[in-house]
Amino acid sequence: MFKSLRAEAFLIFGAVAFAFNGVISKLVLTDGLSAWRLTQIRCTGAFVILLVYVLFQNRHSLTTSRQELPWLVAYGIVGFAAVQVGYFIAIARMPISIALIIEFTAPIWIVIYIRFIRKQSVASTMWVSLLLGFCGLLLVGQVWRGLTLNGIGVIAAFVDAFALAAYFLLGEKLVAQRSTSTLIVWGLGVASLVWAIFMPVWKFPFHILTNNINLLGTFKNYALPGWVLILWIVLMGTILPYLLLLAGLRQLSASTSSVIGMLEPVAAGVFAWWWLGEVLTATQLTGGAVVIAGIILADRVRRQAH
Repeated sequence: MFKSLRAEAFLIFGAVAFAFNGVISKLVLTDGLSAWRLTQIRCTGAFVILLVYVLFQNRHSLTTSRQELPWLVAYGIVGFAAVQVGYFIAIARMPISIALIIEFTAPIWIVIYIRFIRKQSVASTMWVSLLLGFCGLLLVGQVWRGLTLNGIGVIAAFVDAFALAAYFLLGEKLVAQRSTSTLIVWGLGVASLVWAIFMPVWKFPFHILTNNINLLGTFKNYALPGWVLILWIVLMGTILPYLLLLAGLRQLSASTSSVIGMLEPVAAGVFAWWWLGEVLTATQLTGGAVVIAGIILADRVRRQAH
């Protein structure tokens, strides 16, 4: 009983840490650092620290084979680089909670993939989950009033959702061969290498580290150096929640973990309202609740299909 409660606490704190990281990331993005560069420094910083940790724990666990390597590369590019840059672009252009609601439609896309690409049978409730998900998104976007959300932000959020779906699908394939911790190191490592190739480190805007970044909203009279906020993003917004997530998953089922994970968009909305003054309409809040119901139902369908 105690182990179960402790695991639930790990997952709750992990979801809250991920949610709070959205606010801190938005502060840095608002100051002028691009979503691409923020993704690069987040991936690279977390990779270096976690690599050192895994090397001390079990360095041999990082070895791989020729057959597995292409999948690990795809996992890193899609599951870490694409997921994070899509998220950062989305939250830079629209409310954090809405970006997360769209991102968390990933289970819905996974169910569609299982049914129409893998040609596996799924429960009839799939159609209910899809209906709930898309109706909720219509309410969130308030489509009857025209496009009320930033177009690029919406596209980025959906790219983020598709990439997250691929992350889960690839992860299910790869986790049979290696531990989750080494998967994270490989994913972050590949993503860091991609960013280093396309965006050389020596061209990184290092001035952001010494900039005094305004904390906006509730704390608009205060500022912190950029390196403090970026260090928070790497340590408290990436490494800590990942480790908490792993600790929780060791004790709880995937179904329980996925439901607890739904706290992230809810907590993100609370943090964004309290700190940044982001306010959603009653219709958007209702739409968000409908989407979350569809996501939970879709995740149940996905587990039944497996």
